[in-house]
Amino acid sequence: MSANGGTKAIVAALAANLTIAVLKFVAFLLTRSSSMLAEAIHSVADSGNQILLLVGGKRAQRAASPEHPFGYGRERYIYAFIVSIVLFSVGGLFALYEGWEKIQHPHAIEGDFWWVPLAVLVGAIIAESFSFRTAISEANHIRGSQGWISFVRTAKQPELPVILLEDFGALLGLVFALFGVGLTLLTGDGIWDGIGTGMIGLLLVAIAVILAMETKSLLLGESATKDDVGRIRRAIEADGTTIIHLKTLHLGPEELLVAAKISVDAGDSGLDIAKAIDDAEARIRSAVPIARVIYLEPDIRRAQVASGPALAGEPGA
Repeated sequence: MSANGGTKAIVAALAANLTIAVLKFVAFLLTRSSSMLAEAIHSVADSGNQILLLVGGKRAQRAASPEHPFGYGRERYIYAFIVSIVLFSVGGLFALYEGWEKIQHPHAIEGDFWWVPLAVLVGAIIAESFSFRTAISEANHIRGSQGWISFVRTAKQPELPVILLEDFGALLGLVFALFGVGLTLLTGDGIWDGIGTGMIGLLLVAIAVILAMETKSLLLGESATKDDVGRIRRAIEADGTTIIHLKTLHLGPEELLVAAKISVDAGDSGLDIAKAIDDAEARIRSAVPIARVIYLEPDIRRAQVASGPALAGEPGA
């Protein structure tokens, strides 16, 4: 569901951004507003980012190979990280540069087409609102009772948090552009257009940094959520097995590696141990379906070793 939901949100955002980008460029050509140029570049960057997310999702579906035995699930994280770089450089830094230039050399918005930027910005806010609503609706399917900040920070599927932050940033950026253009038209002073552009740049840089930090954590390798770890622990211990240690790692958004050392009785035969491991694996997969790769290592219960006969060379042997 999460993968399909993420794709739906990406396609909705891509359609909105491509349409809005064209309208913003037209508005810039008619008025030479730096806020409109910054917003046009912002929409182009967002469109490119959404294409990157779609490509990453497609490439991550490739089957495992001898060179990549755990598959390509993390490729989605790589493309999400590239998105943060594009947003920072193409969107944020360009807007900051353009805003500085406009503040240094301001000019008012004049001519018969002064109303075009306002019309485009209002229309863009409406279109982005529909895209944002789609992303929220799809995210609600998987975030459960989590708050939005917690969801963005802990989600293992990178697409929805990226789209949520991009759409939120797009809406806020449009408000900043409307602020700059509106005050420029009211006062006749183009410096407000430059200030609005600079505000857009600062916003995009901030969002890009947040995305980069969260995606870097996924690239380095994150464990399962606390809820999933609890389910795995209960599944292993269901038959009285003791866990010596347990580690989990996301190989991708929908693929989890589970590694644990578990205790067995000293008198258990190899057949008994193999059956206990097989049963534990079945319980884990039933409790957490994304646990695709499971390694369970048996070890003798330490209490039995300590109470058993002394080994040769020990006192009393």
